Formats: sequence, C-alpha cells, structure tokens
Amino acid sequence: MITYDAIVVGSGITGGWAAKELTEKGLRTLMIERGREVVHRKDYITEHKPSWELPLRDARLSVGTKGAEEYPIQARTGQFRESNKHFFIKDKKSPYIEDKPFTWIQGDQVGGKSLIWGRQVYRWSDLDFEANLRDGHGVDWPIRYADIAPWYSYVERFIGVSGEKLGLAQLPDGEFQPPMEMNAGEQLVKTGIERAFPDRHVTIGRVAILTQPLNGRLPCHYCGPCERGCSTGSYFSTQASTLPAAQATRRLTVLPNSIVHSVIYDANKNRVTGVRVVDTVTKQTQEYQARVVFLCASTLATTRLLLNSTSPRFPNGLANSSGVLGHYLMDHHFLAGAGGSIEGLLDHYYQGNRPNGIYIPRFRNLGDDASRRDFVRGFGYQGGASRQGWGRGGGERGFGVELKRKLHDPGQWSMGMTGFGECLPREDNYVELSDQKDEFGIPLLKIHCTWGDNELAMRKDMAASAGEMLEAAGCKNVHTYDAYRGSGQLGAEPGFAIHEMGTARMGRDPKTSVLNAFNQAHDVPNLFVTDGACMASSSCVNPSITYMALTARACDHAVEELKRGNL
Repeated sequence: MITYDAIVVGSGITGGWAAKELTEKGLRTLMIERGREVVHRKDYITEHKPSWELPLRDARLSVGTKGAEEYPIQARTGQFRESNKHFFIKDKKSPYIEDKPFTWIQGDQVGGKSLIWGRQVYRWSDLDFEANLRDGHGVDWPIRYADIAPWYSYVERFIGVSGEKLGLAQLPDGEFQPPMEMNAGEQLVKTGIERAFPDRHVTIGRVAILTQPLNGRLPCHYCGPCERGCSTGSYFSTQASTLPAAQATRRLTVLPNSIVHSVIYDANKNRVTGVRVVDTVTKQTQEYQARVVFLCASTLATTRLLLNSTSPRFPNGLANSSGVLGHYLMDHHFLAGAGGSIEGLLDHYYQGNRPNGIYIPRFRNLGDDASRRDFVRGFGYQGGASRQGWGRGGGERGFGVELKRKLHDPGQWSMGMTGFGECLPREDNYVELSDQKDEFGIPLLKIHCTWGDNELAMRKDMAASAGEMLEAAGCKNVHTYDAYRGSGQLGAEPGFAIHEMGTARMGRDPKTSVLNAFNQAHDVPNLFVTDGACMASSSCVNPSITYMALTARACDHAVEELKRGNL
C-alpha cells in the first residue's frame, strides 16, 4: 500500500482546486482520475483546426447521427460536437440507469469538465443560503454569505473573472477584471428592458475568462472554439490554472486511467484510511493510503462511490448514518424563454467570437415582493444578440451573383434569452445502487429525478417574462418557448443543464445531513466532499464558483485540523 498525506478523487474544477490548496499547504497529495491524461496545449488536438478539415465539418452531433454512435447520452447536449467529442465519456464506459430521463454529462480526462464548461461564475447571496430556512424546503445551510465571501474573493483573484459590478443584494459583486462589451443589439435591448422595468438589470455575463493577463495566462482574443481547449489559458481550467500551481510544489502525483472502487474505512479509528483503485486499462486493483480524503469526482460519481463504500457500521454507504445520502438531487431547469428580431442597426456589427452573453439577475420573489404566489424561489436569464451570417443562404431563395451579393453583408439582428430556474430539494429525487455492475465491478447508479410542481409553475413565468421583456424592448416577431416535453420524455429533462448537485448535502444536524459547515463528513472526520454533491439547495445561478470557494475553504480547515491532531 502506497501512503500519501492526502488523496483527491477527481481532477475537474474542484479536484484541481483541492490538489492546489493541499499541496501548497505542504501535503503530499495523490490526485486520482478515471480518464486519460490530457496535457495543456499539446492535447488540444482540434483547437484551431478549420471545420473543412473535419470529416463532418464540425457538425453538432445529436443522438443517432453519424459520429455519435458511442455517445447516446452525451450527444443529448448541444455542447457535443465533432471537434470536442473526445472530451466527453463514451457512454459504455460509465453506464447508468434512468428511471425517467436524466442526462448525465461526463468528462473523461484529467481536467474533467473544466475543459468544456460554460465558465459562467456568479456568487450566491444570503437570499440563497437562507432560502431553505425561510420557506421550509430542505435543511438550513450551515453557512451564510459572510462565511464564504472571503473565499469567493480568493478564488476569483486566482482564476480571473471578468464582469460588471451592479451592487445587487441578490447577486453580490466580486473581484472583477474589466467586463467584456455588449454588442449593439444587446445594448438596444438592455436600454429598453431597463426603461420598462426599473427593477431589472441587463449585464454582460460574469465569466472565468481573462480580459487582462494573469499569472502567465493571456487575455481572451475571441477566437471562439473554447470547448476544444484553450492554449492561451484565457479561460479557467484545471490544466491552465490549478494543476500547474499544484505541480510547482512538487508534492503532487497524478494518477490517470484509474477509477476509485471504494473508500476504505477503519471502524476502530473511525477514520478513512485510503481508497481502492481499479486500473481502467489492466483492471488490476491497488490500494492507496492517506491521512485525509477529498471526494471531488462530480456529484453523482462521488455519491456512487460513497454508496459503494459499505462496512458493518455503514451498511448503506459511507458516512450515511443520516440515511439522506443519495437524496435531494437537483439541477437547474432551463430552456424556457423567448426570442425575437431587432429592426435596424444594420450599420453595426461586432468583432470575433465573444465567448459570453448577457445576464439578467433574478427579480422574482425578492424581499417583500409578492408579485408571484404560484412558486417560490426564482430564476435568471442568459442570452445574447447576433446577426445572421452568410450561412443563412442555405435556407434562402436565390442563386448566382444576386445571392452572393445579398449574402455579402450580415443579415438581420435577433435576440434570445433562456431562463435558468432554481430546483427545490426533494427527498424523492434520489439515486441508488442497482444490482447491475460495470466492467470494474462497481454497481451502476440508478437515478430517479423529475421536475416538481414548483419548477413547472416557474417555467411558465420564465417564458412569459422573457417575451414580455423583449416586447418592451421593441423586438419584433417575439415568440416564447419551453423545451420541456413532460416527464418521461427528452427535452430539458433533469441533468440537461449539467448543474447536477445535492445527494450528500451539508447541514447543521448530523441526523439530516451528510456534511458539516466545512464539507467534512459528520460521521468520519477525515473525509471531505467538496463537489456538487455537498449542496443543500441549488440557487438559480451557475454553481461552479461556489464549489471552488467551498473547496478552498474546506482544504484550509482540513490542514488546520491535521495540525491540531484532530484528523
């Protein structure tokens, strides 16, 4: 058995942060990743390859199409393309069972989904941390904004976040680099919406993408294909940011192509002592030992691992004396919104491929606002304006010189926005282990998750309010939409937003939660969970920066507890 000070399971957004923090604080750390090695720059094999050099011209690969044969689940997401499919897992490598449709998007490499994420980063506020206590859904968070605010700042300064300060209580400002610019269409819509609705704000997205140099990383130059890997390090990823920092300490060992089968628990010490690992190539098993273990494998992978780590004391999963492990699964529900055309502005265009859009912060159910009684919590919008390019000629009448001349100039402006709504924590949204096992002898995860009445009521307002705002801004041909087709059907189903969270939640009471205020298992002091599994509610904003801040905070606490001899 090989011994380290710390083991980190997973190398994505939180695993990279855990590795950085623990190594910089002096711990010899092993980071275990089920996927292959991906080296920054060298392994971004399609980064600037023109579409005509790709056999399918960089097609959006959908379920059942050529090129997606091995990705029947991954191909559900619009982010899955010919040029980046090698960053998604082949579904037969990580099968699971859907009680009703649940889309589980997974990375399959060192860096995980940090190479392909959307990079939108928004701080939570006390509106979010106090929501469960206020309306009685879920358990009270054991922390408040004041506890995590310094860690948000710590993370933002390191990863680099560009954005605009707004001074809103429901969307706290952060440590921002200069914001990206809105285009003319977005500026027009912003002016119209804010004139008609003084309590609503249209801002540029807050993104983990640089507009100024930082730690050897270069500002974004709007080249466009972010999801293929970013050689300039302009966007935050494990490869560009946290992994180099951890490697610089010379205390990090990275173990790719290795899936953790279970966590080893010593009942006499009431401590975890290490992990059992299966080599995904040879199928050989190896055990690794450590004084502290951080689980950062992603929400569902971490919970599957805990459920599979059984012992006489924990027959239903490690650190599960509460019985809530696996329950209260959440995701954001989205793809309900509106679109419309913008007249005029034909003398305006924009440069490059800005990897960002607009954001409209939550405006429902704030303070004493009683404007909506048919649902609790709220939603925000992401979207943007653009002009049609020459590709529109494929669907227009005409031929020859006349058509070419028509397509020489950009087409009409259009504006679209989609809501991201909060999902309530419900006990009947849960995962469990099935009787079937994968090729590594690990039981498959069975997922039970549906949208509830609150989410469905909110979606109606998400679509209607988007249409209302575009109409007020002067857009024409406004149409609202809702891509959700009902329980049991594909289309905006749970998991589709790729913001799955919950299932090993934080809380104040060990009888109703798995983790304490420092992401530390109530039952097992040297076990920490800092990925999305730890979340006690979902807010309506993208969660990744909250995962990062919680990870940095938990690492600081773990090292201090090790020094005190408490772990």
